[in-house]
Amino acid sequence: MEPEKRSDTQVNLQITGMTCAACATRIEKGLNRLEGVVVANVNLAMETAHVEYRSEDVSITSIQEKVEKLGYHAMVQEDQVDPSAMRQQAITKQKVKLLVSAILSLPLLWSMVSHFSFLSWIWMPDLFMNPWFQLILATPVQFIIGGQFYISAYKALTNRSANMDVLISLGTSAAYFYSLYLTIQWAIAGGSVHHGPEMYYETSAVLITLVILGKLFEAIAKGRSSEAIKTLMGLQAKTALVVRDGSELVIPIEAVVQGDIVIVKPGEKIPVDGDVLEGTSSVDESMITGESIPVGKKAGDTVIGATINKNGRLQIRATKVGKDSALAQIIKVVEEAQGSKAPIQRVADVISGVFVPIVVGLAVLGFLVWYFIITPGDFSGALEKTIAMLVIACPCALGLATPTSIMAGSGRAAELGILFKSGEHLESAQKIDTVILDKTGTVTKGKPELTDILLHHVDEQRFLQLVGSAEQNSEHPLAEAIVAGIRAKEVEMLAVNEFEAIPGYGIRAVVEGQEVLAGTRKLMAQYDIDATSAWDQMSQLEEAGKTVMLIAIDRSYAGMVAVADTIKETSREAVSRLREMGLEVIMITGDNKRTAQAIAAQVGITSVRAEVLPEGKAEEVKMLQAQGRKVAMVGDGINDAPALAMADVGIAIGTGTDVAMEAADVTLMQGDLNRLADALIMSRKTMSNIKQNLFWALGYNALGIPIAALGLLAPWIAGAAMALSSVSVVLNALRLQRVKL
Repeated sequence: MEPEKRSDTQVNLQITGMTCAACATRIEKGLNRLEGVVVANVNLAMETAHVEYRSEDVSITSIQEKVEKLGYHAMVQEDQVDPSAMRQQAITKQKVKLLVSAILSLPLLWSMVSHFSFLSWIWMPDLFMNPWFQLILATPVQFIIGGQFYISAYKALTNRSANMDVLISLGTSAAYFYSLYLTIQWAIAGGSVHHGPEMYYETSAVLITLVILGKLFEAIAKGRSSEAIKTLMGLQAKTALVVRDGSELVIPIEAVVQGDIVIVKPGEKIPVDGDVLEGTSSVDESMITGESIPVGKKAGDTVIGATINKNGRLQIRATKVGKDSALAQIIKVVEEAQGSKAPIQRVADVISGVFVPIVVGLAVLGFLVWYFIITPGDFSGALEKTIAMLVIACPCALGLATPTSIMAGSGRAAELGILFKSGEHLESAQKIDTVILDKTGTVTKGKPELTDILLHHVDEQRFLQLVGSAEQNSEHPLAEAIVAGIRAKEVEMLAVNEFEAIPGYGIRAVVEGQEVLAGTRKLMAQYDIDATSAWDQMSQLEEAGKTVMLIAIDRSYAGMVAVADTIKETSREAVSRLREMGLEVIMITGDNKRTAQAIAAQVGITSVRAEVLPEGKAEEVKMLQAQGRKVAMVGDGINDAPALAMADVGIAIGTGTDVAMEAADVTLMQGDLNRLADALIMSRKTMSNIKQNLFWALGYNALGIPIAALGLLAPWIAGAAMALSSVSVVLNALRLQRVKL
């Protein structure tokens, strides 16, 4: 069997011309059928399409041509102006259309007053009742203002599908052309100069005006749902002071290149990610990490673009600029999450795909029942009910129900320092019933300190030199603490000839010809080293919550060092919140049982998995999943990456490694575990919001169609209700932007 071909290229397109869920579904289906396209995902709320494709089989131009053929317009996002500027331009255009449509429709709406006997006292100019005058007013509204609906409907039908515009075109055309027929009949019969028969011009004109009004409100509200992106973009500095050819120059941020030397004065924003070369200062990183206390910076430290230099002059070398910067990556994650689909949206997609044809069928049936059975021969009455049915059934609200909530929910989460990679993960998080927390760097601060040095028949100075030199090659937080503690004693480090990290066990190194082993009981056993004399002291230290490293020199037990890692101030509160939410909390660590249980007891965790190797963490996740649990794994280190990838939802602490963040589905920008509870709450609130939207959108149509079929709904009221339904769904989604946690 031929292996499945995978995409090698992807593109983001800005789509214009979509009006409802059926439009998004049609473009998505059309693109997915295109040879060479691996997957296409269209987002109605953001008016974008994300397409992954094989460049040898299809080009971007072919993809754009396919969208054009389907009746829409597609532009590559990188090639176009700012989407917010495009949206503003579209809103302005819609306002002009609304103004013209409203001016032309107002006299027609006024004439409709005469249909209601209880409003017969209102003065009515004879001219407004003249069929020719009504025709002159209604025609530009029908074919110029409403021309967009005809074009969209035609293209939809030629592609063997139907959308909202088909319903609007059918409903308004029926009213307009029936009125035109009555006008011609009236003229042939030599009707009165001033008064004509009862017309329906106002029905079509007012309907189109209301639809345009609804779309305007919808566009404005949708613009608000992307405020999170605008806020993040606004954090970025606009210019940078760089040193080039010995001179200091102020240049636009876009002109900064990797390797540039950048000067940041007190009170200024740091323009790019970089390494400090000179100077000391404290930096406010709260806009990125959420940490309110400024962080001290000196030569050798890294700084993040968009953070604020508080009180010292810094000279930094730019390491990440443009799309590679931390802020740009955050914006990219939020954009991708807002543009993605949650699995629940498939419900709306399936329904919208068959909804319009069913509605048209019901409308035709309704017309026949009214014309032949209920009011035989009353063509105008039957037509009015049919128009109301067509209009009330427009599935705009259904198409907006999910994407607007995803946009608002993921945007609000980003403002709180929580990055969901996609709508799928935003949905998955609310199903979690079990949370596994890595210990080091997640529950604890991850910055342990050297607390004890116990020797066994060796010289202390030589012992410290060998241990410190061996451990300085390890990236493990415990090793860093040991090295820092030994350096503080002003011990000189030696040359290391060999070094090997043994995950889950410890390290092996050769320092000036002497072999050094540092690690767990398992490491000693693996190398047949007798360390039984250390067991009692080791147990006492572990019971105190310290982590002990056994040391052997030249295959002989030489002593031990102990380090203590303190828990984060917020960990106990966060664990309490998670348990109140009905979640089981498990702590997992490669550390020994005594130390693990001592730490777990401090934060209120009763379930502990200790002495677990990196691959064992993934196995623990798999075992819980086999029991039917929905598992979230929370970690910050390279050794957590397999478990993060295996979990139903992998959650990385943003203060950790890039590898962990890459493997995770959700990133918490702060080290505060309270953000984990916040992430799960945001997921639950977003999914609740989506369900509310879907319920009201479907309920609205399910209730509205029978009411219209029974003749209890005037077409213009149906139009107003249809417009209101879309706006109400978007406004309900926007409530997520005001969530307080």
